[in-house]
Amino acid sequence: MKTIIELFENSVDQFGKNPFLWEKTNSKYQSVSYEALYEDVQLFAAGLFSLGIKKTDRIGLLSEGRNAWVLSELGILFSGAVNVPLSVKLDAQNELKFRLNHSESRFVIVSKNHLEKIRSIKDQLETVEKIIVLDENIDLKDKEISLQQLLIAGKEISDADKANLKELQNKIEANDNANISYTSGTTADPKGIVLSHNNYTSNVIQASSLMEIPPSYKTLLILPWDHSFAHTAGIYSFMLKGASIAAVQQGKSPMEALKNIPNNIKEIQPDIILSVPALAKNFKKNIEKGIKAKGPKVERLFNKALNVAYRYNGIGIDKGKGSKKLLKPIYKFYDKIIFSKVRANFGGNLKFFVGGGALLDIELQRFFYAIGIPMYQGYGLSEASPIISSNAHHRHKLGSSGFLVKNMDFKICDDLGNPLPTGEKGEIVIKGGNVMKGYWKNDKASAETLKNDWLHTGDMGHIDEDGFLYVSGRFKSLLIANDGEKFSPEGIEEAFVDQSPYIDQCILYNNQDPYTIAMLVPNKGAILAQLKPHQLGLDSEEGQKMALEIIQNELNQYRPGGKYQDMFPQRWMPTAVGILPEAFTEENKLVNSTMKVVRDRVVSYFKEYVDFLYTPEGKNIQNNKNKDSLKSL
Repeated sequence: MKTIIELFENSVDQFGKNPFLWEKTNSKYQSVSYEALYEDVQLFAAGLFSLGIKKTDRIGLLSEGRNAWVLSELGILFSGAVNVPLSVKLDAQNELKFRLNHSESRFVIVSKNHLEKIRSIKDQLETVEKIIVLDENIDLKDKEISLQQLLIAGKEISDADKANLKELQNKIEANDNANISYTSGTTADPKGIVLSHNNYTSNVIQASSLMEIPPSYKTLLILPWDHSFAHTAGIYSFMLKGASIAAVQQGKSPMEALKNIPNNIKEIQPDIILSVPALAKNFKKNIEKGIKAKGPKVERLFNKALNVAYRYNGIGIDKGKGSKKLLKPIYKFYDKIIFSKVRANFGGNLKFFVGGGALLDIELQRFFYAIGIPMYQGYGLSEASPIISSNAHHRHKLGSSGFLVKNMDFKICDDLGNPLPTGEKGEIVIKGGNVMKGYWKNDKASAETLKNDWLHTGDMGHIDEDGFLYVSGRFKSLLIANDGEKFSPEGIEEAFVDQSPYIDQCILYNNQDPYTIAMLVPNKGAILAQLKPHQLGLDSEEGQKMALEIIQNELNQYRPGGKYQDMFPQRWMPTAVGILPEAFTEENKLVNSTMKVVRDRVVSYFKEYVDFLYTPEGKNIQNNKNKDSLKSL
């Protein structure tokens, strides 16, 4: 099985009557079977063929997660063309225009919610000939046709064309391009990751070595479907096993879809949910809010139960072992009276989450493990199709990124590319069928990342004696002291944000400088709540002084004498702290479409602050620049 064509056809043969897709458009979820989807995919491919799409042509796909997303991707691949999946969060004028022109896409497939974006740049899209609109009842304009019209065109092709299309499908090979998946816009010109059919089928088979997915399993695919993790771990991993995926009920806006998630979970009753840190934090917040609403007595009981569960579970691999087994009866009691009720809100069937994102807060993992819906952290990157490792039900260690997929070569290397022994930190380097072909029209970047077929991930990590991978951050985000020593700041930044109600966002910076600096976005509401009893606001000198003392006191908790004093090496604690006048957002381009902070952009955007923090005045948190920032919040 070397192509997505073969993968899907095998699943249709084995699981034809099984539901594959679930979608809710009216009052309840309806399913589409493998067989029914296959028929529509063939019509879709035939429609493209009738419009002159040729093998290796590129087609952009811009839509929310829905049945038509999978239909479109498979239809594109069955026509021999290449899908260019596009995030719905991209802006039209810069990001969409760049990707569609750079990939030289001939067609664009788009949902009604994003049609205006494409229309607004239609005249600037150099190669786009046709726009296929996925929804009905739209007044179509020049170059536009509806999905229905495309399927009808597919139905009406001649027998000779049907035979030619079938022959083309039979000739699609493992190394043929399947996707050009663009990086998340962390630079002006994002890179197009070229993934072949074999990259996907290899990674799906590799991923199946991590955990078992029976045909009866369902998932609600909450993450964007163009997201490499949702794409492989969701659509294709479930396809391989004859299992099914459900779309979140869409609305007219992303906010409407977001509000539908809790209900959709109860309706679909998923067995697994794929998650990312931001989503997991949101679930945790809602659980805590629900417990708090039941009153102080229930909240005290819940916290007591959590405490017992944390002690009983350990880090997973040692759960209930040694003296911990004495806690089993009381843990089971709390699980029955409290945690089982929390789990009911997730539909009742949820076995576990799989968390993409290498730096998933261990406290978050401990929390979900305690309530009986473990969050198994994995690691990967789009250039690896993307799955490299994961924890699983039968084998897990909280805080790690799990064990490696099978059929993949792996090493940890030093700065010179030499392999390092177990336990030593270095760059994660891999080789296997899941490694991308390269970057589209970017030989320089391809040569820097791929060396003798080895993918240099740019991520730091180490393997422990039990074979678990620990990822400690990006090389590019490393703090580098003036003596050359390096440290990944992401753990410190996450701790500041997760453990302090007064800090919303934070990045640390040190590029061979005498000390590390922190740039913080404070939580205005939490700070004002502390100032209120003193009848102070952020517009007064006294209020600003007190606010800065509150923030400094939070950071002091990581210094000698503080409650987190041993969490991180002291030499990397920030010496100077800058309070920023605005948050990192998608609007100011300081976070990308997957909500990751773009570090180099933050540093250049706030360059004036960076320079100031390396002056004697900047070292004092009570400086006028910080006070002005608080005033403007």
